[in-house]
Amino acid sequence: MASSILNKYELARILGARSLQLSYGAPPLLEVKAGESAIDVARRELETGVIPLVVLR
Repeated sequence: MASSILNKYELARILGARSLQLSYGAPPLLEVKAGESAIDVARRELETGVIPLVVLR
């Protein structure tokens, strides 16, 4: 049975990968607020479910 809950290592890997993509110029999938960092945008994308990354276990 697969769990849909990410462990802390998976969470760190996904947020790091997506924030790196954003910092290198990838288009954000949500509206970016003024003064918001790439890691904050990546976290909001993950929380809303629009992040384009998948964890294979």
